[in-house]
Amino acid sequence: MTKKERATFVINTLKELYPTIPVPLDHKDAYTLLIAVLLSAQCTDVRVNQITPLLFAKADNPYDMIKMSVEEIQDIIRPCGLSPMKSKGIYGLSHILIEKYNGEVPQSFEALEELPAVGHKTASVVMSQAFGVPAFPVDTHIHRLMYRWGLSNGKNVVQTEKDAKAIFPRELWNDLHLQIIWYGREYSPARGWNLEKDIITRTIGSKKVLAELAGK
Repeated sequence: MTKKERATFVINTLKELYPTIPVPLDHKDAYTLLIAVLLSAQCTDVRVNQITPLLFAKADNPYDMIKMSVEEIQDIIRPCGLSPMKSKGIYGLSHILIEKYNGEVPQSFEALEELPAVGHKTASVVMSQAFGVPAFPVDTHIHRLMYRWGLSNGKNVVQTEKDAKAIFPRELWNDLHLQIIWYGREYSPARGWNLEKDIITRTIGSKKVLAELAGK
C-alpha cells in the first residue's frame, strides 16, 4: 500500500467504527473545556472528568475562579497531578481572560498559547472542539498510531502533527484526531496489544512494526 492508500484505509475504517464521535473531556463551553484540557496533561481523561465537576461547582467561569485562591484550586485538582503548576495556570489565565478578553476564551492559536500553562496541544484541542477550527492535536495515542501505521516516523509530536496534516484532508482533522484517540484506547493500546483486535495496524502496519508489537 502507498501512504495515501494507508491513509484512506484509516479514514474509512474509523468512519465505520465511530460514525458519531464522543468528546473525551466533559465540558459545557470553551472555558470549561480549556480548564479540562489543561488538567489532562499527564493525567487520564477519566480522572479529569471526576475532578472537574468538583472544581466547576465552585467556579465554572473566570470571574468565579479568581475569587478562589491558588491554594484552594490546587486542593481540588491535586488528584490530576502537577497541581502546583496547573493551579497557578488556571488562576493566571482566568485573570488574563477577564483583563484582556472580557472573560471570553480567545479564538486564535496565538492568543491561547500566550496564556499560562497553555501549550500548542491544549490550544489545538480548544480551537478544534470549542470553535470548530481545523486542528490536529497530537496526544500519545495519535503519536503511537501514526508510527504504527507507517504515516509518521515517530520521532516527536511536532513531526507527527506535520505528517498528519499533510496526509489527511483538512476538513477531516477535527473528527480524525478524536477517532484515532478512541481507536488507540480500544484497539491499539501501548501495552497489551492484540493483533486480532487491531484491524488497522494488522492491515497496514509494516513488518518491522508488527515484529516490534509481537515482541512486547
